[in-house]
Amino acid sequence: MIKNLILKNRSYRRFYQKSVIKKKTLKELVDLGRISSSAANLQPLKYILSYNPEKNALIFPHLRWAGYIKDWPGPKEGERPSAYIIILEDTKIAKVFGCDHGIAAENILLGAVEKKLGGCMLGAIDRKGLRKGLKISDRYEILLVLALGKPKEKVVLEIAKRRETLKYWRDKKGRHHVPKRRLEEVIVG
Repeated sequence: MIKNLILKNRSYRRFYQKSVIKKKTLKELVDLGRISSSAANLQPLKYILSYNPEKNALIFPHLRWAGYIKDWPGPKEGERPSAYIIILEDTKIAKVFGCDHGIAAENILLGAVEKKLGGCMLGAIDRKGLRKGLKISDRYEILLVLALGKPKEKVVLEIAKRRETLKYWRDKKGRHHVPKRRLEEVIVG
């Protein structure tokens, strides 16, 4: 059932870093992005795969993790992602990227869950630094980075008690709590 995959598809930020993700697995996941819906069927998305520690180390410093958790700079060594997929837009194909990257990213992450992996979709990126570090051509707009690995943390969904309490947080056991609005709050009319 798709709902079970969606419930398991959380934003994981801590991983078993030494758990290897192979290039073949990343290609299978990108294929889910490739076959996703695309505005006007232009298919402007391109992908950079990273699955070795050296390249991962070039990507990690350019990512911003968990903005609500102010005293946490991101996963420590040993808990970092074991792979990344960087989603790019080829500006020679399209100049406006719309929502293709969100659709593709979600499909990729659902595929990761099906493979007993987890991930985090990151939009808070030092794009200039990442472009320079990986020598990414100006032809490509950096849209998102998907951090992937075997999750090392538990993410708990809960109903938000008040509208003001939508910020995610960690408890003393390191569990990541994510408040969600009630269904009745999101349906209008």
